[in-house]
Amino acid sequence: MGTLAGRRIVLGVTGGIAAYKAVEIASRLKKSGAEVHVVMTRAAASFVAPLTFREITGRAVATSMWAEVPAHHVEHIALAEMADLVLVAPATANFIAKAAAGIADDLLTTTVLATRAPLYIAPAMNTGMWENPATRENVARLRDRGARIIPPAEGPLACGTTGAGRLPEPEEIAAVIERHFASAERLVGRRIIVTAGGTEEALDPVRYLGNRSTGRMGYAVAAEAARRGAEVILISAPTHFDTPAGVRRVNVRSAREMYAAVMAEYENADAVVKAAAVADYRPAEVAPQKIKKSDGELTITLTRNPDILFELGRKKTRQVLVGFAAETENVETYAQGKLTKKNLDFIVANNVAEKDAGFSVGTNRVKIFFKGGRVEEHPLMAKSELAGIILDRLAEAFKQKT
Repeated sequence: MGTLAGRRIVLGVTGGIAAYKAVEIASRLKKSGAEVHVVMTRAAASFVAPLTFREITGRAVATSMWAEVPAHHVEHIALAEMADLVLVAPATANFIAKAAAGIADDLLTTTVLATRAPLYIAPAMNTGMWENPATRENVARLRDRGARIIPPAEGPLACGTTGAGRLPEPEEIAAVIERHFASAERLVGRRIIVTAGGTEEALDPVRYLGNRSTGRMGYAVAAEAARRGAEVILISAPTHFDTPAGVRRVNVRSAREMYAAVMAEYENADAVVKAAAVADYRPAEVAPQKIKKSDGELTITLTRNPDILFELGRKKTRQVLVGFAAETENVETYAQGKLTKKNLDFIVANNVAEKDAGFSVGTNRVKIFFKGGRVEEHPLMAKSELAGIILDRLAEAFKQKT
């Protein structure tokens, strides 16, 4: 049996010159055992005949919301619900823009909007279109919603220029999909606590001391851990993100509330991924009423909050502990210090002062420091992709402990 045996994959093909590569993608997925259902846009059918895909996959090709397809009554909903994964390759700038805007004006965009399955998008277009700020914003928006982007390769393009925008080779795309399913059940039976967001420390009924963390990284880890079969408890400071599917969420506001929530779950946990930005200090006193402006200076006395990660490390028995270090200087020194002091298995460190690698963005550039001295450096990537790497390392840590 192939590595994709029993997996149902919807392959969306849009109208770019790279559509011919989708034929080999479909072939490779089918040879690996997948049940491949091809959805083509009208423009895609101008580049490759639907008959080609039908012969490769052994299944009817869906090209219109109004076509009579015997296997499904409401085609776009049926495809969306039956899919174990949706892959759009190639994805044109036009498709990406429509998907980012939630437009559903053909079978493919409607299927993408309706599905709850993991969504992979492989862009292919002219370099200028790929680098255009509008496309970048659309890609970022899709990433924020959980779509996984397979970055375009660099090389000669159909328009005669050379640059980023080529669809990766079919074997590379097929390998990405195989890795997705290979990792899907690596955390089955594991109970994982993930903390996320920035805590808020009340100053008065109106104001608080906080930080710039949005919770994006923690939510990405929680979503991916659940997808891989783990029982996930997400302990979240205030954030605008929705609870990922299959995740139990515990809402907290302050550092002390987060401490209590984590400790209540810790004994029965297999791991803690502490992605939350927790305040080190809080006001010693909280004013009962709004503090009014006066002519003089205002002095606020701060007192230490409990160090959640330190306490977890001190109480650790069999658990795997993963920390984060968001620094603005001396990143390696501070990260390695936390790794040792807090008895962590590994720590994910980044410089939040760097462009596109701090708070309020969908990407990050990190180094991972391990207890045994190993260091990994990872380039700028989507936080959703980084979440997968972190959980791969977590699975390795579990294996080492058994």
